[in-house]
Amino acid sequence: MAIASPPATVQTPGEAVDRFRFGWRYVRRELPDGEEVFEQIPLTLHDVHYPQEEDFIVHSDDHERMRGYLYDVLSARLADDPFTVVLTDVRVAWAAPEVKPLGPDVIVLTGVRARRNWSTFDVGEEGAQPALVIEITSPETRRIDVIDKVYEYETAGVAQYVIVECAPRGEQVRHTVRGYRMTDAGYAPAPTNPQGWIWLDAPRLWIGTRDDAVLLFDESGQPIGDYVQIDAQRRMAEARVRELEQELARLREQRNAG
Repeated sequence: MAIASPPATVQTPGEAVDRFRFGWRYVRRELPDGEEVFEQIPLTLHDVHYPQEEDFIVHSDDHERMRGYLYDVLSARLADDPFTVVLTDVRVAWAAPEVKPLGPDVIVLTGVRARRNWSTFDVGEEGAQPALVIEITSPETRRIDVIDKVYEYETAGVAQYVIVECAPRGEQVRHTVRGYRMTDAGYAPAPTNPQGWIWLDAPRLWIGTRDDAVLLFDESGQPIGDYVQIDAQRRMAEARVRELEQELARLREQRNAG
């Protein structure tokens, strides 16, 4: 077996066309001589909406940092609950057969009997409940996230759906947060506090923005940093401890000398 090189992209003068801007998948193909090759096939926006296992979907650096932060904090928050899992970029098949499998950026599922290495999490087969989904938009996927997936997640019975909107402003990105909460009549806009934050029931955290950064906040409103920030705080605390130890040692030397 071999990997077939993708055909060269033909570009007209002044026009840059990236056939793989959404990502790609490898498809097995048999050549006339019987050799098997895997051909790299560009993904479409429809493929991004309804992914297959092992698809490679292209995301921006801002998207990936935010997704990693949300996944890490939620995972740490729910680590002591053996029946709740947090998944990121894992394909999810729903108990509602009319909803095709989707690939949420981050999803929290409760009532999970045992943790396994899922490529596709089957909600009905696992007997789980989708408690929370967070999607991070991009200019290309915004319509899918703010229109199509609202209906799909409502139909699939997702208790809370939060959308992190990313609007490019030159070299910067402006972030806003909005969401939906399941009611007896279906989805209703999620209420917010005076800061515009949304309460997340499953992890018991707030999600919102501060200084145009998307953050999770604890019940008292204190922001939860990412690993880089927490590690920097740890190193600063350790440095301060060393300074105090050195000062204590100096004072002891002075006392003994006197």
